[in-house]
Amino acid sequence: MSASRSARIWSLVAVQAASRGAAVSAADVCAASLATVAVSGAGLTAATRAGSGHVMCATDEVSEQIAELELTLGEGPGPDAAAAGGPVLSSDLGADDAAARWPGFAPAARQAGVAAVFAFPLQIGAIRVGVLEMYRRQPGPLSADQLGDALVFADTAAVLLLESKDRAAAGPWPQAGPGGQPQFLALHRAEIDQATGMLTEQLEVGIEEAFVRLRAYAYAHERRLTEVARDIVARRLRLPVDPDVPADGAR
Repeated sequence: MSASRSARIWSLVAVQAASRGAAVSAADVCAASLATVAVSGAGLTAATRAGSGHVMCATDEVSEQIAELELTLGEGPGPDAAAAGGPVLSSDLGADDAAARWPGFAPAARQAGVAAVFAFPLQIGAIRVGVLEMYRRQPGPLSADQLGDALVFADTAAVLLLESKDRAAAGPWPQAGPGGQPQFLALHRAEIDQATGMLTEQLEVGIEEAFVRLRAYAYAHERRLTEVARDIVARRLRLPVDPDVPADGAR
């Protein structure tokens, strides 16, 4: 990657931050990447020790939905990129290989209006801090220049994410979630975590099993994970100890 390409990408990110009168952040990487890489939307998920991740930015509802589908289903380009430590480029989710690789994610994403997804792990050396994902509403591969730009955007996001974690460790950030996560996204994640914690008590299972049951219910009932979590937290929904028994308050 040339220094001139890196400088150009950083300039685009800085201009994006300046346009909203704020310090440069991961959200500016997502927004600046749209026109440059010629994608319809972008989202960035920060890695956590639990492996599920926090959505740090999403340029639109579809980008947020992609991240939630991957969290619910446990599959998709994002999780694969994080596990492999290399880009995962799916230029056509309607292709047979995509359907075979992600039997749950591919059709659900297409139903949401996603035709192609490109996922890039955020890493510096051996440190992996998250994944940058971009999508298109129409199928088609990235050009060589677009791929090069996307890789630099991912590198830039990795640096900013590490810096945000350092700042978060130094003290509390008002109006933000973990590591500078936007408040509305942090609220979604908090609801999922709270619902999972409640299920450990209700079902008398460990935290991992509780999360699996939460995801399974959302998937089986074709509902968003955040919606199911919100109902559980509000006590409108109670999952049974036996997963084969209908849930109380099920919709």
